[in-house]
Amino acid sequence: MASITLYELDGCPYCERVADSLEELDIDYESVWVDPPHSERDEVKRLSGQRQVPVLVDEEYGVTMAESDRILEFLETTYA
Repeated sequence: MASITLYELDGCPYCERVADSLEELDIDYESVWVDPPHSERDEVKRLSGQRQVPVLVDEEYGVTMAESDRILEFLETTYA
């Protein structure tokens, strides 16, 4: 089982950037597709404190983060 989970929304360009980076770095991950209405993203809010996506959870490193630029920087410095 993957230790990384990506919470994403279909059609979200920021989510796609993170997913592309995970694939380029050959990192196994699980996608969790969230509902479009912000009001229905309770799981994302519980994890990250906000309802925006993408949110990345890396169990191996004990990291939960939002904002695609921060996630991409984390992936590059940790896994590249």
